[in-house]
Amino acid sequence: MVEMSVFGLALDEESQMPILILKDDTDDTIFPIWIGALEAMAISLALNKVEMARPMTHDLMMSLCTRLGAALTGIEIIAVREGMYYAELVLQTAEGEKRVDCRPSDSIALALRAKVPIRVAQEVLDLNKTLQQGTFQEVVKGEDSEKWTEILSKYNLDDLKYKM
Repeated sequence: MVEMSVFGLALDEESQMPILILKDDTDDTIFPIWIGALEAMAISLALNKVEMARPMTHDLMMSLCTRLGAALTGIEIIAVREGMYYAELVLQTAEGEKRVDCRPSDSIALALRAKVPIRVAQEVLDLNKTLQQGTFQEVVKGEDSEKWTEILSKYNLDDLKYKM
């Protein structure tokens, strides 16, 4: 597993879909995940430390864990199958470690709130690199693909402010 952090949120100008960008500590690996607008909002609230008057869904999930005696100790993006990423919540309970299937965007929204590690399986990162190199079907081809990869690799945090 490779520990990563949230580099920021961006907007795919063509599809108008939010992109969550993870980076490893060495800045060698960029891992973009296209997510939904509501998930982006939940992540943005956590990144910007916005307090809401009433608990939002991910805040409620954190409260449930606490009240039930479980602690979120990390999240792991473990697989990609048929173009879909799979993640697990890693929970510590009185009975030991428990893992719960979760969408990566939801797991990251929770990880940011709990301030726990975000890990991505090396196989998932390798597949992502393979996709970027064009071994599989590309959504963006040719010069545009190379340009997009270059743009993602050069983002700085100020460029990634996702407008809500």
